[in-house]
Amino acid sequence: MQPFEEEDVPLFTVGQVAEMLQLKQAFLRRVDQLQVVSPQRSNGGQRRYTRIEIRVIQQVASMADEGMTMPAIRRIIELEQQLADLARQRDELAARLAEASDERTRLVQQLALLRAQGDRDQADRDRADRDRAGRDRADRDQPADERGHRR
Repeated sequence: MQPFEEEDVPLFTVGQVAEMLQLKQAFLRRVDQLQVVSPQRSNGGQRRYTRIEIRVIQQVASMADEGMTMPAIRRIIELEQQLADLARQRDELAARLAEASDERTRLVQQLALLRAQGDRDQADRDRADRDRAGRDRADRDQPADERGHRR
């Protein structure tokens, strides 16, 4: 993606944004001064706005047109950003929870296989013990020869 296509690259000057949104440059400076939207500065100190900031400024202008004060607008923008951050965190946690759940399911299945294998191994050991015990009984039941050896 080219830098001029990215949402968070500061490309637009105050004059360009004012023209795009049909606002006065003084309004944009006031929005920056009140820290409602604070664009980055170029090496020469000029304000440079991103596409994201331009969309926020559109919201700010709309709310100002409805009679809201800049401090109230700033608080709304802050709360919207906090809400967006929390939603992002929630989504990340939900993804991590899904991964953990998948891993748990995989481990439960693996444990079931290991238990089944352990049960089969124990059954084999029990069978071998019974066979050995049966041979020992059979040996004891055989008569001994003259020297005391069993046949």
